Amino acid sequence: MKNNMKLVFMGTPDFAAASLQRLIDSGKHEILAVYTQPDKPKGRGYKLAPPPVKVLALEHGIPVFQPVSLKEESVLEQLEAFSPDLIAVVAYGRILPSAVLELPKFGCVNLHGSLLPKYRGAAPIQWSVLNGDPVAGVTTMYMAEGLDTGDMILKAETEIGADETSSELYDRLAQIGAGLLLETFDQIEAGTAPRTPQDDALSCYAPMLSREMSLVDFSQPASKVHNLIRGLSDWPAAHATIGGKKLKIFQSTLAEGYRGEPGELLDSKRFVVGCGDGAVELLSVQFEGSKRMSGRDFLNGKRIAQGEFLNRS
Repeated sequence: MKNNMKLVFMGTPDFAAASLQRLIDSGKHEILAVYTQPDKPKGRGYKLAPPPVKVLALEHGIPVFQPVSLKEESVLEQLEAFSPDLIAVVAYGRILPSAVLELPKFGCVNLHGSLLPKYRGAAPIQWSVLNGDPVAGVTTMYMAEGLDTGDMILKAETEIGADETSSELYDRLAQIGAGLLLETFDQIEAGTAPRTPQDDALSCYAPMLSREMSLVDFSQPASKVHNLIRGLSDWPAAHATIGGKKLKIFQSTLAEGYRGEPGELLDSKRFVVGCGDGAVELLSVQFEGSKRMSGRDFLNGKRIAQGEFLNRS
């Protein structure tokens, strides 16, 4: 199969690696180079770990570059020397300067993890779950100098499961987005790609998540508590306290037929906790100093008894 377009790929996490893998597997385009974030220290030993996109690119013999900034003259000269038809950008984590945006023949195309113009910013997938949205999706767009403001090309939509976590949705959208990106390139090359301006009035900002968001307020309605737990899984992970110790909560479900005080354990066998309105069952938890386990296994360890409360010292 002949290579249709010459591409430079820019991306960093596993969400981007899914798109790079799909491009490699298709064999449709020549991937000249990959640009990704510098290696970062990870784990207890703080050893430098390469981004998933770098690992994948090197496995396939694709040159990898990790500049601290794309504004450096040497980096711009390097990109110009590649003379790409198109630059594909997926969760790269760097702002592209105008000199880079204007370089490729077909421009710079970004895959964004929301149904634009909704959820511009760093954490669109997580905020769609935090806000209890029924659907989520991905959008390809021509990049402009604003934050996720470029003209839209294609969209793909999917329903969010009632108990689906943001990490589960993230993995699904990575695969959906990979297919959408390839379809977008086909249409750009064929000259049939649509170009739809965004309505700025319909946009909202999806900021990065923080640890400060993670303490569960059980006085909130059960649906809000459930959405917080789903939205913050796996990082930073929602948490409550038991006897002053932290209990991380990764998965939950709404529990019907229970009534009690906010934070009260309402069942001796199921980890059902009362909320301001309704109750939630905590399905996957991790107590401070312990491994991750099911809510039922946690109760079997007698960490808390029916009638006791979370978030009380």
